[in-house]
Amino acid sequence: MNPEQYVQQKAAASGSSFYYAFLFLPRPRRAAITAFYGFCREVDDVVDEVTDPGVAQSKLAWWQGEVAQSFKGKPTHPVMQALMPHTATYGIEPRHLLAVIEGCQMDLEQTRYLDYPGLQRYCHLVAGVVGEVAARIFGQTSPATTEYAHRLGQALQMTNIIRDVGEDAMRGRIYLPVNELQQFDVKAHEILKRQYSERFTALMRFQAERAHRLYDEALALLPATDRRAQKPGLMMASIYRTLLREIERDHFQVLHQRISLTPLRKFWLAWKMQALGRM
Repeated sequence: MNPEQYVQQKAAASGSSFYYAFLFLPRPRRAAITAFYGFCREVDDVVDEVTDPGVAQSKLAWWQGEVAQSFKGKPTHPVMQALMPHTATYGIEPRHLLAVIEGCQMDLEQTRYLDYPGLQRYCHLVAGVVGEVAARIFGQTSPATTEYAHRLGQALQMTNIIRDVGEDAMRGRIYLPVNELQQFDVKAHEILKRQYSERFTALMRFQAERAHRLYDEALALLPATDRRAQKPGLMMASIYRTLLREIERDHFQVLHQRISLTPLRKFWLAWKMQALGRM
């Protein structure tokens, strides 16, 4: 298996919504975003799949070294071998990849966030920077598009956090800010024990409203000149916002299950944006 096949398999096997947005890209851009997504998955898997924090830290340190070595012309891992031919073309820099690693390190070191500004920093590293790189690969022409990409990344990550509250709690992580848990009188042990309440629903509605504001702000920030090039990102916004609305319709029953869209529905939403320009 060559590096390109490796990252393609990584993207397809993940079942991620991102995969559907990649399908409509021209081949060179699709190859670049698939390789970048492969890198993000590899690093994220270190946190999710390695149970010993010390081993996970060592693996992330290895990835930091691999990034440095790769930009000196000596990549050894298949995802870096697949990604490096695209870095100059699309302006992908070491700082972008190191930011993603830093965000994953936060998952090893921090299981709670005192307030939203603290959570924002995490979301910026694991999603905002990812959005920035993706926007470059998709064909960004305006500098203003970077701010749109950061805001959209925040919106997508907040949707992930809302969807995965129960799953993350099983790993001992609660991303919902502590001061907001206190504001709605929701105790951490209630989330860990999967206990629903009107207070929990109100807290989640508050989070969903924040995510919707982020989507609206992101769309308002996207320059008209880049709207066509950034269709893959708009596909992601359509898929994730539809998921958010499904979660709302299900009254935030996220503690005992992972709510998701079918692959056919994701493809339909992506196609609708590609063909009709509608979310």
